[in-house]
Amino acid sequence: MTNQEKTVSEAIQYRRSVRIYDAEKALDKNIVKKCIQQATLAPNSSNMQLWEFYHITSKDLITEIAPFCFNQNAAKTAQQLVVFVTRKDLWKKRAKANLSFIDANFGANNPKAEQSNREKVARKYYSKIIPFAYADFLGVFGFFKYLMMFVIGVFKPIYREVRSSDMRIIAHKTCGLAAQNFMISMAAQGYDTCPMEGTDTLRIQKLLKLPFGAEINMVVSCGIRTEKGIYGERFRIPFEEVYTEI
Repeated sequence: MTNQEKTVSEAIQYRRSVRIYDAEKALDKNIVKKCIQQATLAPNSSNMQLWEFYHITSKDLITEIAPFCFNQNAAKTAQQLVVFVTRKDLWKKRAKANLSFIDANFGANNPKAEQSNREKVARKYYSKIIPFAYADFLGVFGFFKYLMMFVIGVFKPIYREVRSSDMRIIAHKTCGLAAQNFMISMAAQGYDTCPMEGTDTLRIQKLLKLPFGAEINMVVSCGIRTEKGIYGERFRIPFEEVYTEI
């Protein structure tokens, strides 16, 4: 622990996108790792967990990555970096992991007659529905799935996001939730972060030797803020303009 850990509300108020970090104040990489572990507890679509986290602690590697973040101060002065990566291509592996978890909880190879309704639904979901949603070939299958859902949707409410592009958006949304968990966890420890979307993702992927199916969601720099690290007061659109009670 850095100091006494902040509450969730305190951490949210404390968190700012910090652009300049103190070069003299190092981060405990184990605390950062703990915050990444807490990132994995973020809610995510169908519990598929189509994400990976690359924790960069090497100063040499940070120096290499900084130009690919267009030499933003948040990258150049970072003590550590965390690269949030989506892995939509791992959907079969992650669906199988969920089925293994079901086996561990309900028992493997249960006859259907002995399965509870909850178990049946869960097994069908990961063995039938998930493959239907994620399987595709050059976008062709996704187009026909979309047409099928559109026709069914004329008659009743139906899930419509079944194209490969939809699955990609879902993977990035849930990875973003993990990144937010991480940044709030860091703030709770008194550590600072800055999420960077302005990056050359292709060059970073090559540098980190990421597989073909991986996509960078965002790069988050980490450190301890300096007085000049926050570029002004926090600005938010008035709450009344963005809030509607129905």
